Amino acid sequence: MFARLLRLNVFLGCLLFCLTASAAAPPTILVLGDSLSAAYGISIDRGWVALLRERLAQAGYPHRVVNASISGETTSGGLQRLPAALETHRPKIVLIELGGNDGLRAQPLKLMRANLEAMAKLSKAQQAQPVIFEMRIPANYGATYADGFHATFGEVAKSAKLPMVPFWLNAIATDPKAFQDDGIHPNEVVQAKLLDAVWPTLKPLLKK
Repeated sequence: MFARLLRLNVFLGCLLFCLTASAAAPPTILVLGDSLSAAYGISIDRGWVALLRERLAQAGYPHRVVNASISGETTSGGLQRLPAALETHRPKIVLIELGGNDGLRAQPLKLMRANLEAMAKLSKAQQAQPVIFEMRIPANYGATYADGFHATFGEVAKSAKLPMVPFWLNAIATDPKAFQDDGIHPNEVVQAKLLDAVWPTLKPLLKK
């Protein structure tokens, strides 16, 4: 009898500890992106994700930010990695900045759409709010493909009822000085502008 009571007390103590630890843990924002979020070609602590951490802290938000971005990542790769990231980090918000490399590689738009929808579904199943980033590709990929690519993000956001960051490179897209020598990746100077493009969509989702 005593042994049973002891085991019960130990179990209840462990349960209380787990619940307390869970309640005390700061909410997490998971960034699942490509080179644009992985600070390609610049110092990792000066990329827009690092600046997001700074802004959250300065504004008094308790959130921690996990950057799971990888240069060259596609929606297929992101979908493959997302379950483990959700399990490990238990995020409240998932920023899905993917699709650009799908477009540059002329991947089928149906595949990209299915991947985005699947990532949104997985996130919601783990009680996380997914957010997608609208992307564009150059017109030299052909008007039909380029227009369909761009439209896919809005269609996914509408059908899955997701917040969407409007084309977040819009403020710098036509400025050659905003990019590194490759003409593709934003330089360190404009990272704050990238964050400014994300912030209006992200801020309403935050709770202090």
